[in-house]
Amino acid sequence: MSDFARQQSEFQRGILTGDDSVLAEILDSPLEARDVLFGVYRHAYGSRLVEAVRNDHELLHIYLGDEMFDEMGYAYVAANPSRHPNLRWFSRALPAFLKDAAPYGKYPILSDLAALERALNDAFDAQDAPALAVADMAGFAPEVWHHLKFMAHPSAVRLDLTTSGSAVWRALKNDETPPDAVTLEEPCCLLIWRQDVIPLFRELSAEEAMMWDEAAGGIPFGVLCSMLATYGDPDGAASRGAGYLHGWMTAGLLTGVSGGR
Repeated sequence: MSDFARQQSEFQRGILTGDDSVLAEILDSPLEARDVLFGVYRHAYGSRLVEAVRNDHELLHIYLGDEMFDEMGYAYVAANPSRHPNLRWFSRALPAFLKDAAPYGKYPILSDLAALERALNDAFDAQDAPALAVADMAGFAPEVWHHLKFMAHPSAVRLDLTTSGSAVWRALKNDETPPDAVTLEEPCCLLIWRQDVIPLFRELSAEEAMMWDEAAGGIPFGVLCSMLATYGDPDGAASRGAGYLHGWMTAGLLTGVSGGR
């Protein structure tokens, strides 16, 4: 390793870990001491990463306020050093951090808000694909529907929240006072996706969430209908399943179908 490369490595370690040994190789300037100069770089590193987290989680920032968000952001930076050259991916671990790290784990609304914002960001950046249209299904004979398998849009993701995070998100998005954060008796099932260039989400019933999860995993339509029969009226399972499919197609949530030939 060249001397310059060694100095670069020590400079980086000093910024990331707080090790000040590199100061022995830095000269004071005529206007300021070396520890102050090096502190500028160290602060800039952390503040830039906190800014990236803030940009990815605009509504969580509003919910916490400047001071609390920055405190949380610096704690996240300390626990999750940047390991990717693209800042877009730096805050991906924030929901897990807020769920597990003290004191934030005592407030599950924070993890839920971060998870929802992350999912919406991921939906926006996801690969594009042509949507399956209702008219595309006209060529399938009734007898083959039992075997049909559907492919989810690349942007589509399921998310279960344990709190009223979706209601809080909507209020913040509309510049309204958010409702009190509450823990739900049953998880709130969300489906997040991108329609055209706009990331969206909506709440699903437990039945529809089950069907989506299984359909996205490649389960044939006939088996899906059999599973739906366990949730309610067995005689209406097929029509309910067809209704869910119709809604998914009109929302641009499906990109393909197979098994019909």
